[in-house]
Amino acid sequence: MPNPPSPAVLSELETMLGPRGFTRDPQATEPWLTDWRRRYRGEAAAMLSPASSAEVAAIVRLCAAERVAIVPQGGNSSMVAGATPDPDGHSVLLSLRRMNRIRSLDADSGLAVCEAGVILADLHSAAAEARRRFPLSLAAKGSATVGGLVATNAGGTQVLRFGTMRGLVQGLEAVLPDGSLLEGLSPLRKDNRGYDLKQLLIGSEGTLGVVTAASLKLVPVIGARAVAWIGLRSPDQGLKLLRRLESALPDAVESFEIVPQSALALVLAHIPGTRAPLGEAYPWNALVEATAPEGAPEPALAEALGEALEGGLAEDAAIASSEAQAEALWRLRESISEAEQKDGPAAKHDVSVEVSAMPRFMAEAAAAVEARFAGTRVNAFGHLGDGNVHFNVRPPAGAGPGWLIDESPAVTAFVHDLVAAAGGSISAEHGIGQTKLAELERLGEPARLSAMRAIKRALDPLGIMNPGKLLSASTGQESLAESAVRP
Repeated sequence: MPNPPSPAVLSELETMLGPRGFTRDPQATEPWLTDWRRRYRGEAAAMLSPASSAEVAAIVRLCAAERVAIVPQGGNSSMVAGATPDPDGHSVLLSLRRMNRIRSLDADSGLAVCEAGVILADLHSAAAEARRRFPLSLAAKGSATVGGLVATNAGGTQVLRFGTMRGLVQGLEAVLPDGSLLEGLSPLRKDNRGYDLKQLLIGSEGTLGVVTAASLKLVPVIGARAVAWIGLRSPDQGLKLLRRLESALPDAVESFEIVPQSALALVLAHIPGTRAPLGEAYPWNALVEATAPEGAPEPALAEALGEALEGGLAEDAAIASSEAQAEALWRLRESISEAEQKDGPAAKHDVSVEVSAMPRFMAEAAAAVEARFAGTRVNAFGHLGDGNVHFNVRPPAGAGPGWLIDESPAVTAFVHDLVAAAGGSISAEHGIGQTKLAELERLGEPARLSAMRAIKRALDPLGIMNPGKLLSASTGQESLAESAVRP
């Protein structure tokens, strides 16, 4: 197991990094010791803020020599406490936020080389100035960093067309657990030199190394976009509509979000300034965005939806006539989590199933949960085009604040059993972090877990990289079930 840093190690780190890069000040570190959802809190012996990849490498070499645990952190926006240190205070918190340079941005090659601490919204702005865009967005874009997005293989609302971070990372620079620097930023389209270490690090949640920079794919800026809110009878009708729109508008449909009426009602009740897009309430709704690059014809979403309405693939539709209206429609979708939080606690699940199975899963799993746990109310919404369901279970009306602590473990196990039975994944885009360690051990395929443990042992034999996340705090020799999962 890792060792707490000695006074001599802390002194050497302080000398190495200086006052801007080293602190033990409780006021400075406090905001970074609690996870995004405020369910976990840890302690750290010090917070390190390197300014370069060379400093990261020096930190890791020293920590490896002394077997000191390192917890890498970007914007601290993990939904599964993947960047929160243990409560024992024996690890050092490695903040990448000072490494926030966009080293280069080439519009012609469609490539941006960004350090790990670059905030997603800042990358969006820089790309827009060059008449390009980085086609990944999510609600935490104002705080999420490139390094964190890579480490968690982030998804978001545009996966339908552009894929997750795995498809957008063209090259990677990272410090491995022994302190060596992997220099792989070159965006080679063909590279057959064995294992793809870049893809191994993407989604590894900081357990195999520290991402210090990435070469990221840019795409042409949007010339025109069309956004619509559509009333539906069922998720199955929504999937049929999606397939029709994909056929009618090739390479134009970027987002297709499905929202139940119950979720829309929460937004209308709790988010000021929102209003229902349609004159009638429908059991289900879809939010669709289609785009075209500069110089291309505007996507004919209105015509395609007209044909879909005539063909019985939708019940009603409202098409945004301005950017302000388009943003208002997106606000309805992006405010669901905030509205749920204002309404009260919920057991939240980020899961995925095969796209063709998603409509049936959303309906049948919700009915099964509500039958098994009397009085609960399910909000199942998400990215229909990639099978990602945000399956949130709200407590019975009038239930006290203790419901989440007392009942959510059983609810979560039941939901995950349904996901496993459907051949799905208990983590679609948020990762495993700390919150899903026990469930991954319980439901993970033995061959997959064995291979993951072997990789962890090979690359991080000392077990110093982000211990207690994704895999157990050990190097994988013990059972994951032995790891300490805090409520």
